[in-house]
Amino acid sequence: MPVNHDEAPGRLKLGRPVAIIDIGSNSVRLVVYEGHARSPAVLYNEKVLCGLGRQVATTGRLDDDAVDRALRALARFRVLCDTMGVAEVFVLATAAARDASNGPAFLKAAAKACGRRIELLSGAKEAELSALGVVSGFFRPDGIVGDMGGGSLELVEVMDHTVGEGITMPLGGLALQDVSGGSIRRAERIVRQALEKAPEYLAHLQGRTFYAVGGTWRALAKLHQAARGYPLHVMHNYIISPDDGLDFLHLVEEADVKSLKDIESISEARRPLLAYGAIVLEEIIRLGQPKEIAISAFGVREGLLYDRLPPEAQALDPLLASANDLNFLRSRSPRHGEELWDWTNAFVQSLGLPETETEHRLRHAACLLADIGWRAHPDYRGEQSLNFIAFGSFSGLDHAGRAYLALAVFFRHEGLSPDKVGSRIKTLAGPKLMERARLLAALMRIAYPVSVAMEGVLPKTPLLVRGKSVVLQLPSEMADLANERLVGRMKALGKLLNLEPKIEIG
Repeated sequence: MPVNHDEAPGRLKLGRPVAIIDIGSNSVRLVVYEGHARSPAVLYNEKVLCGLGRQVATTGRLDDDAVDRALRALARFRVLCDTMGVAEVFVLATAAARDASNGPAFLKAAAKACGRRIELLSGAKEAELSALGVVSGFFRPDGIVGDMGGGSLELVEVMDHTVGEGITMPLGGLALQDVSGGSIRRAERIVRQALEKAPEYLAHLQGRTFYAVGGTWRALAKLHQAARGYPLHVMHNYIISPDDGLDFLHLVEEADVKSLKDIESISEARRPLLAYGAIVLEEIIRLGQPKEIAISAFGVREGLLYDRLPPEAQALDPLLASANDLNFLRSRSPRHGEELWDWTNAFVQSLGLPETETEHRLRHAACLLADIGWRAHPDYRGEQSLNFIAFGSFSGLDHAGRAYLALAVFFRHEGLSPDKVGSRIKTLAGPKLMERARLLAALMRIAYPVSVAMEGVLPKTPLLVRGKSVVLQLPSEMADLANERLVGRMKALGKLLNLEPKIEIG
């Protein structure tokens, strides 16, 4: 019988949804999360590009039309939160409200519109929360976080779970457009002069990762994916090399924005800011010399949620936390996923297969995700599982790791032939992870006919390497499982490893 989900490991205990309203210089956004968790799923996400920060740098005031638009959005968000039964709503305001002379009056009206108290973040607090968002969304991050909004740019160092003291500069897209009078050349000089005054931050970036946070940089990354024909349209942890990044950013600055490939996917309100985002990122690359640019879909909002978690939840691996949640929600027997992990651990140790820390945790996640597609039609379980994993909202995972997880579960359902899947995702995984995915799939294709995805079976049926043989042990009462199907799958594993397959009874 399937296990009682009330007793399953890692059961979600999220309570009611929580929401964050982010009143930024360019957009006002509502994000509703399923609850407080290490990797909470997003239930609802809506933004309105109000442009509150437009012309604040030169007039010192929030534009009246932008204020009206923001207040209407906040009133709508209040109704949406009430409709969804949101338990807690956190409302944050950043650079535009912080810098404008009529900011206090706006915040008073905004609090009335959304029915909540509004926290006006200082530049340092905004930088800290952005860095915590990166801590939440990446596995052991190491480098400098840069959060570029409409009004400001925050820089802060991050190393694993440690966040440094951040700085803020008036280098947001709207602010640059305003003070430069729309001149790209003048904006370049402004950015260069400002960043040259922050050498202590950019000096710490050399040879490390720059984590790019903010909608303008995500939009640039989306266009970069389109220009390069990148196969995985997932933004989080999308990596751009500095040399390639500089070439592309220079193109954005010089070209007519309408000529850029896939520009239709970028909102018209954001398109004029792309060149300013390119200028700032180009100068950071030139001065800081990072080894790579990692695009982050996590920022202030996720940092706030992470900051409110207890220490034991913060310490969880974000990938394994989300994989465990999916295992509980979608597998036939959630405990089986952990038993499969233990079962493959014993096999890997007997094989003497060396694993990096990353490969170790990826195999763990794959075991937890192995059975999430069982409700699909048998002919489509592999394809649906691949798409769900490759395009899922996982964190703590790079794109090669996504490809590995998707391929392992795909091959588990569809067989081990590399020809069964397209070349683009295989290229994304790389040769080593591709072969590791096939090996894990071969193990899964033995485990499931033996255990039928039920808990308590795999601990009694070890699969181990002995000398030049790979041996599956079955207790006497399970001897009848050794049919042609199981023998065939043992042969496939033996062929993959160049070992003799054996099934031992008793």
